[in-house]
Order: sequence, then C-alpha cells, then structure tokens
Amino acid sequence: MSNLISMAPLFLLCVLFPCFSSAAHDYGSALSKSLLFFEAQRSGFLPRNQRVNWRSHSGLQDGKASGVDLVGGYYDAGDNVKFGLPMAFTVTMMSWSILEYRVQLAASGELGHAMDAVKWGTDYFIKAHTEPNVLYGEVGDGNTDHYCWQRPEDMTTDRRAYRIDPSNPGSDLAGETAAAMAAASLVFRHSNPAYANTLLNHAYQLFDFADKYRGKYDSSITVAQKYYRSVSGYNDELLWAAAWLYQASNNQYYLKYLADNGDSMGGTGWSMTEFSWDVKYAGVQTLVAKGKAGAYAPVFRRYQDKAEAFLCACLRKGYKNVQVTPGGLIFRQRWNNMQFVTTASFVAAVYSDYLTSSRSSMKCPAGYVQPSELLSFAKSQVDYILGDNPRATSYMVGYGNNFPRRVHHRGSSIVSYKRNSKFIACREGYATWFSKKTSDPNTLVGALVGGPDAYDNFADQRDNYEQTEPATYNNAPLLGLLARLHGGHSGYNQLLPVALPPPTKRNPITKKTFPSFFFLLLLLLPCRNCSESYKFMEGQRQSLLQIFFCYYKQVVKNSEESSAFDF
Repeated sequence: MSNLISMAPLFLLCVLFPCFSSAAHDYGSALSKSLLFFEAQRSGFLPRNQRVNWRSHSGLQDGKASGVDLVGGYYDAGDNVKFGLPMAFTVTMMSWSILEYRVQLAASGELGHAMDAVKWGTDYFIKAHTEPNVLYGEVGDGNTDHYCWQRPEDMTTDRRAYRIDPSNPGSDLAGETAAAMAAASLVFRHSNPAYANTLLNHAYQLFDFADKYRGKYDSSITVAQKYYRSVSGYNDELLWAAAWLYQASNNQYYLKYLADNGDSMGGTGWSMTEFSWDVKYAGVQTLVAKGKAGAYAPVFRRYQDKAEAFLCACLRKGYKNVQVTPGGLIFRQRWNNMQFVTTASFVAAVYSDYLTSSRSSMKCPAGYVQPSELLSFAKSQVDYILGDNPRATSYMVGYGNNFPRRVHHRGSSIVSYKRNSKFIACREGYATWFSKKTSDPNTLVGALVGGPDAYDNFADQRDNYEQTEPATYNNAPLLGLLARLHGGHSGYNQLLPVALPPPTKRNPITKKTFPSFFFLLLLLLPCRNCSESYKFMEGQRQSLLQIFFCYYKQVVKNSEESSAFDF
C-alpha cells in the first residue's frame, strides 16, 4: 500500500502530461558516434587512420579542370556535392563546440577526433582560397548530382568548380569561411601555432574580401540557389566573421566593426527565432553578449537583449515563441528540422554556462529564467533526439536499437566499394539500390537525420529525404552539446580570452522557484534514492518544456547555483 501511495504523484504526472521512456542516455557514446559521421562525409584521399572503413577515396580530380587542387572537404548531406556555405558553417560550429567544451572532449577521449574533423575542413578551405580575393565555393552541380544515385567513389557527374571574386562577389560565403578559419585558428592556437596563424591570415583576407566586394554568393554561384539560397543576405555573416576575428586576434578593429555596424546590419535589431547555416544573427548576438564591450557597452547590451530574446522564444517565454511538436521538439519546417534543434540547443547550453559563471539570470517577458532552465531545455532536445519521444525512436543512426535504417544517403545505401568495386552507373543506382526496401548495407553511424514532422510522425524510407537525409550542420553543434551533457560544466569561455599575439600582417580595410505544484510533487516522491527521483522529474520536465522557432522564409535543402536539475 505504501508503494502505491508513493507512486501516486508519478501517476498524476503521466495523466496530465505525456510520459515517454526517459532512460539515462549515454552521451559519451553518442558523442563518439557523432564524430564518426564526419568521417563518412569526407571527400578526397582518405587517411590511414580512417575509422569508417566502408568508404574509400573519392573526388580525386576535383578542381583539375579549373587548374586548382580542390581535393578534400566534406559532402554536405546525402549527395556528393561540396557546398561551401554549409561546409564553412559546419566547421565554425565544430570549432565553437571545441572552444566551449575542450576539457569535456579531452576527458571523453574525443578531442583529437574533433580537431581532426575541423582540420579536414580547414585544409580544404586553404586550397579553395587561392588568392586574397578568390574563393572556390562549390564543387559539383546539385542538378546533375541528384539525377544520379552513385557512391562518391563512382561519381560520373559534373565536377565543375565555382568561385567568387571581385567581379562575382559572395560576402556571405567569404564571411562564413572567414569565421570558420578564425574560429579554427583558436582550436589550433596552442597545439599547432604555425597552422593557426595560417588560418588567421586567410581569415583576415577573406573578411576584407567579403566586406569590400559586397554581394550575395548565390547571385554569383547561381547553381546553389536551389539548394542553399542565401535568404538572409550577407550582413549577418559579416558580423559573425567580425565576432570570430575579434576573438581570434584581440584586434580592436573588429570590436569597433561590431559596434559601428550592429544597428545598420541587423545585429542589434533582429529578434531571431532560428540559428542556421543561412541566418547567423543569434550566434553573433550570443558571442557578443558573452564578451567585454568596454566603451561600446550600450551597443553590446542591445546585442545581448536580442540574444536573450532568441532564448526566451525557444523557452516559449517570449513575445513571439517558437513552435513545438506534441512531444516537445522544436519545430520549424518539415525538411531537415533537426538542424534548427541542435543550433538552438547549443546556444542555450552555452548561455546557461555563461549565466552560471556570471551568477546571473535572464529576464523574459514571461518571467526570470535561471541557467538550469536553459540547460534543461537543451537536454530535453538532445534526449528527444536520442529516443525520449512518442515513437521511442533515436534519430541518430547507430544509437540505441530503434534508429533509421533506410537513410537518404548515397554512400550508405549502396554496397561498399571495398566489398564490391563493380562500377555502378548513374541511373543504375536508383534502380538497384535506391528503390530497395531493405536496410542500408552500410550503417551511417552518428548521422543525425532530418527528423519527425510537426506531430512527431516519422517514416523511415529512403525516398523520404525531408526526414531521413542527414547533414553535417545537423551534427556540428550536437558535438558541443553532447560533450557538455557528458562532461558537465568546467568553466565559462569569454568572447575575449587572453590570446597569443596574432600574425603581424594586418592593415584592415576601413570602411528559480519551480511552481508550487512541482515542488509539492518533489516533496511527495520517496527519497530512498533522491537522485532517481530527480531523474524522473527531469524526464517529465523535458516533456513540459515547449520550445522554438517562428517564421522562416526559406526552404532549406536536402558550484555556484545548483538545483535539482543542474548537471
């Protein structure tokens, strides 16, 4: 009888709110798997320490027709095109993950793999940036590539290289690549200072190129419009690049750039409900909010206000809140929705750590928010991804027992080249492999697929590209999130760290109270094992956190303060 009484509060919660499986997740395992996905996406000559052994060399003639070496880099998703804008954003977010959670990554044994993943991208960007004002931004054509279903090792599609230059500008592409190079320079600052300085010099040149010759990259590389159209324009990338260059160089020019252009370029004006490969404002606002503004404090406070408006919207405590599924997942759009989930959750985790370290809270229109609530939100989204959802489905391939088996991905859906090197022609792949209803012959371990619809429904079908196609930019912020949840909080990284002297070349161009109901339930729960009670409550809390994203005009392609919910 006493056991029945002790379970009453749990029963009441499940009646009032949806109860999903809420087993403790192995974030360390998920972290390791997420890094394997980047190895599966590699283009070029694969190294001897390649761990995804069903892949082989590919794209070995990339750039040759244009007289440049563009071998390497990453395929963006389930196809074999190298799109520069999402690739650069992927590298920026991987670098940010490492910079925030280097200690946790090292403790998990994955720091080296994470740095390798960044370097695979930056090595390619160095090749692609052939002159100060020239950057190759795409290899391959999405139209011809999508006509075929081939392993990357068999590609017969057009591998033309597309570039931006002063006559054909692309400030968004050059700006994002500058941000990636600057952020990555910090990753390698101590372990490989010469390489870090090389990256920083490229970042300087790319930023100057982006700022001086302004224009949208998809007006120059028009074949990208159908796949990665730059709807937000380039102002957000210019601010984003300036923020990362300021962090990497400690050069006051970039601090002043952020202050002088915050209003005119939208950094202090736009209250965002998304953070993505196209729209960088929430990322800029978060970086600036974490920094030391000095004489520019009034402007930087406006940046911070917008960063917090974004997070309030994610928590559904703002003026214009985001949509969520009945199961509690952020929902922006039906095509690859998970990209928005991981970016928002990463920013929430980072800002939670910032507030904790600064002994602060955040004020939303619906009330004050403690750091633990932001972290609980981020955790709820990750747990949904890993299986705490109405379908009990893990949307990370290879994690758990119930994960997508028919991923929209050319390489994983066709027998490995190493098992059967027989050439598979362009259309043959559709007839022989794409149409199969069986599981993929190669498990794309660690890939985060597009995810469920607005009602938590999901169809594990290879032709369902909206839900079953993965992308590198889905996984990049997840790297930091998983490291944080696995390793805990080891200190807050300020925007303006003590930096080593940058390269000498630099002449920039001018121009907590829980509601009483829940507190009562906590008191009623048996305390023979309080930690388990708290775990349960956290699982239910996840289903209560209703979150994120509002209007987005684009179709996107394929210890200080502690509570029961601190980690």
